[in-house]
Amino acid sequence: MNVTKTDFFVYPTVYRINEIFYSLQGEGYHTGTPAVFVRFSGCNLACRFCDTDHRSGTLMTARQIAQTVLQYPEAALIVLTGGEPTLTADEALVQTIKSLAPLPIAIETNGTRPIPEGIDWVTFSPKDAFEGGGAQPCVLTTCDELKVVYCGQDLARYDHIKALHRFLQPCYAPDPEVCKRNVQACVQAVLHHRGWRLSLQTHRLLNIP
Repeated sequence: MNVTKTDFFVYPTVYRINEIFYSLQGEGYHTGTPAVFVRFSGCNLACRFCDTDHRSGTLMTARQIAQTVLQYPEAALIVLTGGEPTLTADEALVQTIKSLAPLPIAIETNGTRPIPEGIDWVTFSPKDAFEGGGAQPCVLTTCDELKVVYCGQDLARYDHIKALHRFLQPCYAPDPEVCKRNVQACVQAVLHHRGWRLSLQTHRLLNIP
């Protein structure tokens, strides 16, 4: 989409968007929920398993983002994801989306930056246990959903985080055998750590976006 002169006058802030797409939420608490995903470009971490191309993106205003979301009226949820959405997503964007597309807004964050006001559901997925994921300290201590990509780390490091739901998710790897071992390790961790539940990337299993 092209950003017009009028858009800059009314909404001076633009956001670099990697993609906006409609699919089922594949992970965590809202698994299976039809959702519009607003994927932001850019991240303040460099996790080795990241699947987002941070070099690409389209500059869009808040109104343009909201109008794109409106193209999917069957959606039950809007998910701000990335990259790291808190690098650019702000209260102005959240309020603009809500004024035009009154749906619950969730955010998926690495927890290294504050959450903008108006978010309805916070999924905190810390990456500090991974190579490239500890470049910035986590500042978030409260969330709706704590979703940890498991690689054998001591889960006691997350005891201080207040969360309504706690999920462990196997780390995806291109090698099927590595994936299998990661799933088995994750299952064992859930079996032996009360309060945690298993989250699978069902969108990969279903081969959907």
